Amino acid sequence: MTIDEIQAKLEQGIENATVTMEGDGCNCSTLVVSSNFEGMSLLARQKMVLAVVRAEIDSGELHALSIKARTPEEMA
Repeated sequence: MTIDEIQAKLEQGIENATVTMEGDGCNCSTLVVSSNFEGMSLLARQKMVLAVVRAEIDSGELHALSIKARTPEEMA
């Protein structure tokens, strides 16, 4: 799985998300900014992001994903 494929999957899976990726296809980090994270704990945000790529993690296609999940207000 390429970094572009991971980014596209996250953008499709999380409404109103802007996704930035770094790293390679199996070990990467992401910054996901979405208004849907408003009022959610950091753990809940990470669980939402992980749920989108759970199949890839379970299959080993995606080995590790470091997640930063923020609201647009937190990025301002």
